[in-house]
Amino acid sequence: MTTLATPAVKGSVGTAHTRVEGRDKVTGAARYAGEIPFADLAHGWLVLSTVARGRIRSVADADVLAMPGVLAVLHHGYAPRVSTDYTGILGGPPDPTAAVFQDDRVPHHGWPVALVVAETPEQAREAAEALVVTYAREPHDTELSGDRPDAYAVESGPGPAVAEKGDLEAELAASAIVVDAEYTTPEEHHNPMEPHAATARWDGGRLEVVDSNQGTGWVAAELAQMFSLDPSAVRVRSEHVGGGFGSKGLRAHQVAAVMAATVLQRPVRVVLTRRQMFSLAGHRSPTVQRVRLGADPDGRLRALEHRSVNRTSTVYEFVESAAGPARVMYDAAAHHTANRVVRLDAPSPTWMRAPGEAPGSFALESALDELAEKTGVDPIELRVRNEPERGPVSGLPFGGRNLIACFREGARRFGWAERDPRPGVRRDGRWLLGTGTAAASFPALALPSTAAVTAEADGTFTVRINAADIGTGARTALTLIAADALHTAPDRVRVRIGDSDFGQAWIAGGSGGTRSWGWAVTAAAEELRQRLAPGAGIPPEGITVRSDTTEAVGALAQKERHSFGAQFAEVAVDTATGEVRVRRMLGIFAAGRIVNPLTARNQFVGGMVWGISMALHEEAVRDRASGGHYGADLAGYHVATHADVPRVEADWIDDTDPDDPVGIKGIGEIGVVGAAAAVANAVWHATGVRHRSLPIRPDRVLQAGAPRA
Repeated sequence: MTTLATPAVKGSVGTAHTRVEGRDKVTGAARYAGEIPFADLAHGWLVLSTVARGRIRSVADADVLAMPGVLAVLHHGYAPRVSTDYTGILGGPPDPTAAVFQDDRVPHHGWPVALVVAETPEQAREAAEALVVTYAREPHDTELSGDRPDAYAVESGPGPAVAEKGDLEAELAASAIVVDAEYTTPEEHHNPMEPHAATARWDGGRLEVVDSNQGTGWVAAELAQMFSLDPSAVRVRSEHVGGGFGSKGLRAHQVAAVMAATVLQRPVRVVLTRRQMFSLAGHRSPTVQRVRLGADPDGRLRALEHRSVNRTSTVYEFVESAAGPARVMYDAAAHHTANRVVRLDAPSPTWMRAPGEAPGSFALESALDELAEKTGVDPIELRVRNEPERGPVSGLPFGGRNLIACFREGARRFGWAERDPRPGVRRDGRWLLGTGTAAASFPALALPSTAAVTAEADGTFTVRINAADIGTGARTALTLIAADALHTAPDRVRVRIGDSDFGQAWIAGGSGGTRSWGWAVTAAAEELRQRLAPGAGIPPEGITVRSDTTEAVGALAQKERHSFGAQFAEVAVDTATGEVRVRRMLGIFAAGRIVNPLTARNQFVGGMVWGISMALHEEAVRDRASGGHYGADLAGYHVATHADVPRVEADWIDDTDPDDPVGIKGIGEIGVVGAAAAVANAVWHATGVRHRSLPIRPDRVLQAGAPRA
């Protein structure tokens, strides 16, 4: 039995710390889901539909089965049956797009119609490309517009579909100034660096899946339900993840891998290609948003209406709740917000970094800028005048709201006071220069989680929690949190994550991961420290304490809990070529206590870069004739690169959350919110021309014509 001698060390949280797994990642020691070796491993290759709607007439698998190395061809006529009659882990119905090969229906272009399994990836791909599938084609519809009569409200998602307060039309009629505009955002894709990959195998009657996902507990629970297994009979591991952004939940490839492993009784790996990810990994739905603002001459809002319509698939209702931010951001006597969907013959959308808030902030913050223009009020001062004391719709108190402090600090550092409010007056040679700003908000979530902390016999500590580090630095943040709670140094703490056997924990999503996991780790660590009297002996097996934050999280008082931020952008526009260049950006955030400044700044800057990409580049275009994409790859789908991002700065103000044991709120998504609007508002200031549709492509700049002062 070893005697514990723990030095009283505290203060790791809030100090910059390199990633604890960084060396493993740069040396290749950290293996991702598609790299982990298995004995007797077979490889599956998905075959996707080439029609956008119809039925499968036949799958000519006989010739393919005779090809070298081919082991099986799974399709609707030959595949295990699965269930979708259950409640998903996130509270709603499960996404049936993962339930592949169950019937002959084809609901969209790129729908999985077969899986070819072979001894090698090359054999599987060759056979999959040789598989002939014939279809009974039906007319399809993929076009979204704001005036579609088949749009309808869905009572799902983070809030009600429709929220109303006050007499909207009466307040609009009484308003001296009205903004009434439509804003659109296109289909956008996550495309994380690491493709989706999963390996499934059966081991002694237990299903084991090595996967790349944002929550092993989520995937394990869904697989258990789909395949009618006891939850204890499923284990999912996902130790290292090369990006997710909302796309890595339960998808078709994991289910197909489990099916093939069940049929063949050997491990089967399925990895998506980049092109397949455009159909199978989810995406951000296009939106059409109408914003109406009514205000007094001094810019004080009387009415705020925000309506959003997004496309969903014919097999699953996904709400891109773009109207949600309007319920939080600004005060008005009358509010009307609504999120509606249209069922179309396209793949199912899903969560994509800052779902709802990212596209919604573009419309709302652009409309606020238009109101500032009409009233002659400075855009920052306009937001100050409409700052709410409580939730504008909910009436709940804010659990901290430091938005104006973000604007004040950002304005000082950006040089906002020197800005000439007139558009189209600043020049640098052939470039017109402009600056813009926008507000940002994102909910601060705390969800129940469990954690276990062990005092080891050698004087170190091991934390086990079913967290997911999708590149955010969560593993390092949890190390710092645990070290402080244990009053020890970070190098004496090992954090193990990404294993469903560790118990229930929130997913890496909704910017609630580190807050939820940190709460559970802190609770377990503090209890363990209290049990460990100085000089007490530690048995060889160690001493373990387990926590469950369900009761503590459930006891939180109802409040409007959000992170906030202020985005600033300067752009240069060449109206002769249509080129738009972002010269500099600044984001100031109030996002709770910052656990690790090094990785936090990386998160903020990454989100802001995505905002540049959203404003100027990203747009997935569908061919009306086929229902499929033009250029479904990273050559045809444009994203911001280093040359597009000369200077992006992110910082934060003190904003510790008193209701969280560590003071955390959440930072994963707030960086992208408002960023596109800040760029678009800067383009207006440069040219005098308002762009209400993203991205602001060169052709749109040229079509807008000469600058107007």
